[in-house]
Amino acid sequence: MVAESPLFLQFCVSVCIKMIQIGNRIVSRELFDNYFTCHLEKCEGSCCVYGDSGAPLEDEEADLIDKYINVLFPFMRPEGRRAVEKSGSWLIDGDGDKVTPLVGWEECAYACFEGDIARCAIEKAYEEGAVSFQKPVSCHLYPIRITRLKEGVALNYHRWSICEPARILGKKRGIPVFRFLEDAIKRVFGNAFYEEMELIYREINKSELSNLK
Repeated sequence: MVAESPLFLQFCVSVCIKMIQIGNRIVSRELFDNYFTCHLEKCEGSCCVYGDSGAPLEDEEADLIDKYINVLFPFMRPEGRRAVEKSGSWLIDGDGDKVTPLVGWEECAYACFEGDIARCAIEKAYEEGAVSFQKPVSCHLYPIRITRLKEGVALNYHRWSICEPARILGKKRGIPVFRFLEDAIKRVFGNAFYEEMELIYREINKSELSNLK
């Protein structure tokens, strides 16, 4: 990917715009200005338990889950397996998107528990080498939400009350949202895109330091 010129970056940060363009991707400045680090001991994996519907799935993810559902079953709770047997390995929600099924109206069917902490059975299967794919991109990238545009995508910062412990811990450790999500961003958009974000972050800090002088 061709990097934007330093002049462009300086212009972006000097006028304090809210969105920054990297190629055909529009990135919210909030990803650089806010802090985030998951604090599972505090939130107990609530993002796997609460929500209006299951986790959004890409078409390829839905196909992989469907193909390897029997491999995933041993990593799932009985309640999750029953939800899949009843509704299928994925379903279409009210917005017409492919999502994971839920246990009743609560946790994701693929949520498993280690003590009181909810984790992802798909990710656990991946970590143990049972499958070659990770948890859904929508989960891995959170709190980034992707909006598809006519040309390209927009990366926005999503605030959820249950993630307040993550915001507090992230600020305490000084980890901006995009850095916490380094692995997920590289997985989805590649190393070069992430390096562009690092460059922008440095320019933002440089501009803010200059303004303080």
